[in-house]
Amino acid sequence: MKKTPPPISDAEAQVMRELWARSPQGADEIAATLGPRQGWQLATVKTLLNRLLKKGAVTAERDGRRFLYAPAVPEDAWVADTGLSLIDRLFGGHLAPLVAQFASERKLKPEDVEALKALLKEQGHE
Repeated sequence: MKKTPPPISDAEAQVMRELWARSPQGADEIAATLGPRQGWQLATVKTLLNRLLKKGAVTAERDGRRFLYAPAVPEDAWVADTGLSLIDRLFGGHLAPLVAQFASERKLKPEDVEALKALLKEQGHE
């Protein structure tokens, strides 16, 4: 049975993206990257890492006097679960209203239309 990734807040997702890009990392390294971008102090990063640890989204391994953190959840699993959750919440699990909403807000590019056609064909919907 496939384990569902834990729910991750937007702020926690920023930390996870850093760990998915390069891991393991210490809290100080993550803070050095995210601090200037997000306006976060080291304490904020440590709080987010502790939340992620409690959720089982990251692992921590002692390295001398500090901990090195690594993702325990694959990025693709989190993206898939988050996307499905969003579709369920906003569109009752139906994809057509999602595509219609995006198409009404932004003109679909020809490559988007072709990708959608290819996807439908791949799913057996000619």
